[in-house]
Amino acid sequence: MNTKEIRDKSNDFQMPPDYALSFSMRLIYFLTKIQGEYGGGCTRLKMKIGVISDTHLYEITREFREIYDKYLSDKDVILHAGDLVSIDVVDFLSKKEFHGVQGNMDPVEVKAMLPTKKIVEIGPYRIGLIHGWGSSSGLEDRIWPEFRDVDVIVYGHSHHAANYIREGVLVFNPGTATGFSSNGIHSIGFFELGDTIRGEIIRV
Repeated sequence: MNTKEIRDKSNDFQMPPDYALSFSMRLIYFLTKIQGEYGGGCTRLKMKIGVISDTHLYEITREFREIYDKYLSDKDVILHAGDLVSIDVVDFLSKKEFHGVQGNMDPVEVKAMLPTKKIVEIGPYRIGLIHGWGSSSGLEDRIWPEFRDVDVIVYGHSHHAANYIREGVLVFNPGTATGFSSNGIHSIGFFELGDTIRGEIIRV
């Protein structure tokens, strides 16, 4: 198990414009704001985020359903860092608050739905989401300039998990959940958002 966390930003929590948030996000903001104003303490954001990448599935398999039920079904938000391969995966994960990006192996119909990169803002935290490209060697250095002023960079492509701090930014790759693995390891990840962001890799 691999766990990393970054600094406390809970006191920086400001409400983004309504158009940037789903109903569930606005509700979470409202409840945490009430707690801060009437509970005698500062505002606290408490969320769990599932992070997955490189599923490489042409359909929803029993294995993927089991991974979802066991590890993702209780998460508030799900992030996918690309190479979903099927629209069925997008639709399946969209039962939750879902953010995804396209990967190099995604077909045209998936690329039409998902951007190459995006920034997901949750409370005071900014999470950069991208797939990656080229050789696994030097991958982190290639994606690093793609984001500025973020707290986390989530990427995929290499099929190898990563969870470390670089210049105050949490760099996170959940590994491949159901795709090819050269070392036989399949994994996903999750974040706990509160006073800090804590990242953890889980073997599945």
